This record gives sequence, C-alpha cells and structure tokens, in this order.
Amino acid sequence: MRHFNYLSNEGREATFFKVPEPFDKDTPREILSYALGATLYMPGTRETIAIDIITKKNIGLASTVFCLEDSIGDSEVPVAEKNIITQVKKIHLALIHQEIDFADLPLIFIRVRNPEQILRLTEEMGDAAKLITGFIFPKFTSQSFKYFEVIKHLNDQRIGPFYGMPIIESPEVIYRESRLKELMEIKSLLETYHDLVLNVRIGATDFSGHYGIRRGPDVTIYDITVIRDCIADIINIFGRVGSGYIVSGPVWEYFSNGGRVLKPQLRKSPFEEFHDIDGNNRAKIRSMLLNKYVDGLIREVILDRENGIIGKTIIHPSHIIPVQSLYIVGYEEYLDALSIIGNETKGVMKSQYTNKMNEIKPHYNWAQKMLLRAKNYGVFHEQHNFISLFTEDIYV
Repeated sequence: MRHFNYLSNEGREATFFKVPEPFDKDTPREILSYALGATLYMPGTRETIAIDIITKKNIGLASTVFCLEDSIGDSEVPVAEKNIITQVKKIHLALIHQEIDFADLPLIFIRVRNPEQILRLTEEMGDAAKLITGFIFPKFTSQSFKYFEVIKHLNDQRIGPFYGMPIIESPEVIYRESRLKELMEIKSLLETYHDLVLNVRIGATDFSGHYGIRRGPDVTIYDITVIRDCIADIINIFGRVGSGYIVSGPVWEYFSNGGRVLKPQLRKSPFEEFHDIDGNNRAKIRSMLLNKYVDGLIREVILDRENGIIGKTIIHPSHIIPVQSLYIVGYEEYLDALSIIGNETKGVMKSQYTNKMNEIKPHYNWAQKMLLRAKNYGVFHEQHNFISLFTEDIYV
C-alpha cells in the first residue's frame, strides 16, 4: 500500500517533492503507526466488504475496520461474525487468483466486543487471518489485559503477527475524579505489551454520550470543553516523547448529502495559488471541495495535527482524501526538519526561508515526527498544499 496511489505518474510528479513510501502490515511498527491515515469503519454486516476492497471502490483507502461493536445491533453479532469471516476469505482468494495485488490491499483491522471473539474469528478464517493487521479494543480500561494476552498468544503461535489498538472511551477516563489514576494504570498496562500497540485511539462519541452532548457540524471536538480537557490529558500521558505511542483522532460523524452543510470556515488563501488569470479555476476548486466535503472535518484534522494527533477514524469514504492530504508535509516544514536533524551539534540557526529560528534541542523531536510523516505521506512541492489533491488532471 502507498498513500495517494490513485494519482497518475504525472500527477504524483506534479504534486510531490518527495513521494510517499510504500508500507504494509510487516512494516516496522514505529513507521506503520504513522501510516493509518483515514481509517474507514465498515459495519460487520456489510455484504460488499470484499468486492469494495477488490475493486478499489473507495479511492485512497489505506486502512479499514470491520466493526462488530457499536455499528451493529447486539442481535446481529453472530451474522456479522460469519459475514466478516466470509469477506476476509473472499479477499484472500482474490489475492491468490491475482484479482488484486497485495500492494493495493489496505491495512485491515477488526473491532471486536471481547477477547474470545478474536480467537473465534482467527480460527474460522484459517490462512486468511494473515490478511488482518490487528484488532481494535473498544471501551478499553486498565482491566482489559485479556485482549493483549490473546494477541500475544496468537503471535507466539505464529498465527499473526497482529497488533492491538485500544480505544480510550470509558467513564473512568472522562470523569475527572478518576481520570488520572485510570490513564496512568492504562499506560502501565500498555507498557507490558508495548510492541503490540499500534495506536492509542480516542472514542470521543462515547465520551460525549456520558454528558448527553453531540457536537454540531460547525464545531470541532476541541470546542467541547469537557472532551477537550480529557483529550489534553490523553495526549499528555501517551503523546510524550519517548512513550512510543501514536494517538489517533476521534471520528468525525458528518458527511455531505449533496449540499453545503455549513458556511465555509476555511480561509481563502489555500486556494489562491491554484487558479488561472481570471480566477475561475480557483472558484471551481473551492466550490467543489466545500460542496462535497464537510468544512468542519478539515478544521478538526488541522487541530488534531497541531496537537500531535496523527490518524483519524472516519465513517464515510468522502473523508479519505481530505484527511490524508492534510498529513502531507509542506516543503518548508521538510527543509526545516532536515536542517534540524542534520545539525545536531548546533544550538540555534536561521531557517532556509529566513523567517524563523530553528532551535536544535527543543525542535529535534518535532523534526523526527515530520520526517516520519514525510516517509508515509510525502512532501509537497514548494507552493503546493492540500488543495493540489483536488485538481482534476492528476488522477489515473
């Protein structure tokens, strides 16, 4: 898999100063943890899962989750389990018959309800289980060690390798009086299985539900103060340098129904660089983006990114391109990162753009993260930004 693999060769050359590098489930964890991008959830009852993946229906899809938890009813679980087993086997057969290349296969995860479900699914899948990158653990608490025990057991039996991704969304974390103790105990638990943890994910919808809150399409999760404060503590504990964890952002639950959902909140400036003399193309691109995608999603991903969060749970394919395009590293950022990494013995120096000071020690960890993002998502050419991905002449 490679991000933006739907671009033509010409489009890739026109867009990227440094192209994204390929990855798969066997890519080293410290690199793979940055690569998930926009992770699309599919209900486990969906009967077209395999055909959607084989035909590459969802342009740009790099990671997906087959969900056995909140997206289906309790009574549907047995049917959903059987369906997921069938769908994974269909994908496996398609690979054997070369109906799809392994390089085009997204990372596949399954969100389960309990540890026993993991054992049942992998046993029934047989060899097809090798296609699964990992499992997602909902309502994860400091008492949820059995999930990782099962993953470790399967990996020891060479059935995997599999990763686990806990979703932090329990009352013990959102309630202030128990939050710090619970987060520290979760961190202690994860340390025991550190190399098996691909991402730490945030379940803001469940958090909101404990207060009867649902954010509107014109606000981000950071505008909901009780959730913002909790996210800050999660980042504080799991996002520290040296912790080795990547925190992924909560789901954005709105998608376009064909009309504009809210008034544009984007600045016009990102669109100024992509227009003809009379500005017609700029207006066309801006109208296309704002009519097709939810403005608030873009604003929230920018805030995720600025707070050190990489990766986003999504529930609609229209979110894939805008989310992943916002993870591409800017040309100036990339030069700054290279300069900082390449001058470890210095203290401070002027950037190549002579518009900022790069301090080696405080900016070093930032620079390392930029280079990991660049490896997975690429680097824009100078003067390009995420709007480059919405022009009409760069696709295969």
